[in-house]
Amino acid sequence: MMKMDNDALNATMQSWWQQNQEIFNSFTQSLSQQSPVQQALNEQNSKDFTTWLQALSQQPETLIKNQTNWWQQQLQIMQNAMQAGDENIAPVISEERGDRRFKDEQWQQNPWFNYIKQSYLLFGESLLQNIRDTQGLDEKQKERLEFFARQTINSLAPSNFISTNPELLKLTLESKGENLVKGFELLKKDLAKSQDMLRISMTEEQAYKLGEDLATTPGRVVYQNHLFELIQYSATTEQVLETPLLIIPPYVNKYYILDLQQQNSMVKWAVDQGHTVFMMSWKNPDSSMAHISFEDYVVDGVVAALDAIEKHIGVTYVNAMGYCIGGTLLTTTLAYFTAKRMKQRIKSATLLTTLLDFAQPGEIGVFINEPTIAALEAYNTQNGVMHGHSLGTAFSMLRENSLYWNYYVNNYLKGKAPMNMDLLYWNGDSTNLPAVCHNFMLRNLYLENKLVEPKAISIRGAKIDLSKVKTPIYMLSTRDDHIALWQATFKGVQNTASPVTFVLGESGHIAGVINAPEANKYGYFFGPDVKGEAQDWFDKAQHQTGSWWPHWHQWLNNLNDTKVEARVTHTDEKPGIYNAPGEYVKVTL
Repeated sequence: MMKMDNDALNATMQSWWQQNQEIFNSFTQSLSQQSPVQQALNEQNSKDFTTWLQALSQQPETLIKNQTNWWQQQLQIMQNAMQAGDENIAPVISEERGDRRFKDEQWQQNPWFNYIKQSYLLFGESLLQNIRDTQGLDEKQKERLEFFARQTINSLAPSNFISTNPELLKLTLESKGENLVKGFELLKKDLAKSQDMLRISMTEEQAYKLGEDLATTPGRVVYQNHLFELIQYSATTEQVLETPLLIIPPYVNKYYILDLQQQNSMVKWAVDQGHTVFMMSWKNPDSSMAHISFEDYVVDGVVAALDAIEKHIGVTYVNAMGYCIGGTLLTTTLAYFTAKRMKQRIKSATLLTTLLDFAQPGEIGVFINEPTIAALEAYNTQNGVMHGHSLGTAFSMLRENSLYWNYYVNNYLKGKAPMNMDLLYWNGDSTNLPAVCHNFMLRNLYLENKLVEPKAISIRGAKIDLSKVKTPIYMLSTRDDHIALWQATFKGVQNTASPVTFVLGESGHIAGVINAPEANKYGYFFGPDVKGEAQDWFDKAQHQTGSWWPHWHQWLNNLNDTKVEARVTHTDEKPGIYNAPGEYVKVTL
């Protein structure tokens, strides 16, 4: 290894620090001023930790057993480390499948780094096992303790520090610290755009341009109001299915997750199959929209889109697709029509990774308790919106190793600019949430789970009841989804009276949905009626390789395969407003 010129490196670092000290001081000061939300989380963590210690003190045999097991395994790690590199020596503990933090061969072959890695993994697993084995804690407490313990464990990973990461140590010595200089510059840029949480760049902000690189499927914005723009995409077939398709994306993200690039655009694929596709592009709200509520998204959003489609092409009915909270919005609209005894204008509903029953909300459930919700409500009311960057960072921390610490090491310690990737660019293109709407979601959906209670929620005075919904439903969930657990979506759709086709895709909340047939990357499961327990359904389900998209398309065709002449996006009489992707989607934070 090359010898580092310490004097030159120190001089470089000192000069850089003098130039950028003000930025660091400003960010450090913002961190020291805890928000009410952070205070509520810390108070809840403190209570949970105290309860755990009290429970442990009542069961010393469990603690002694776990400590003894840890010590015996630690001794074995020490012995094995001296024979690192010997393929005949099985590790005491190994990283989980997909954990790429320890891929450098020195973690296996070098005795010192092998010892550090296994000791760290053993410490983390032992701590989490202690929590799981402790009697007297309710499941919610255990979930919170495990989540925040895991956050602490992963923040202390030896891969996050130069002195205990062989790859970083070698890079720093060979480059004479140039990686750190470059990393500090990247850190400075991120600090300048961060607020009370460090926002780590996953892609370069100017890597893509909407309408040129992403969201390129040709179309026309044919309607606009204060909440959304409605895009009609240009037909690519001479004939199209009689019933148009309305897509309702989540209003917590931008719609072009469904229209990234040509090869992975679900919009383009659907158009090519003969669908007349309409897309709702939600406005990125600011504090002037603080009063916008969930019911506004139903009536001034989905219902208004149906009115606009009927006026534009003269068709009363649509097939509708809702993604994530967009699916919750779609199902609520179905219940709203029923409650108002209005003509049901949605012939079928496709729900993608959609929660209706919020009793099991996945890892986000660790934030669902009265003190934290009350603090979030106060924050939203004060600011007018839940800031998109804060929301994005919080969701990234649900998968902290792959979506946070991985970029921390790559950007700041290796000094490498993040790789440009369409999905990650979309992930960083955040949107705000209006205060009133977010507060409604937090309390009425997540905390009190009122959506599945008959007539517990009113939409413009109409008390809705999901059990009255009879529209055919295609429910697509994904097996590794950590935001909308598939067991929870399975349970939730049982609250309707609809005939349900349940499909379970492989992979997670995004990759399992954006799974183009040409990629042939992930398969899916399909099976019997949605009754009873989720695991019973899965045990009887059949596995199919390839994308779920053709399966869904065939399901729609089975409902109605009548075709008509392809529809144009605009005419002289109905010129529309401007070309896709429109203007609302281009508004950044």
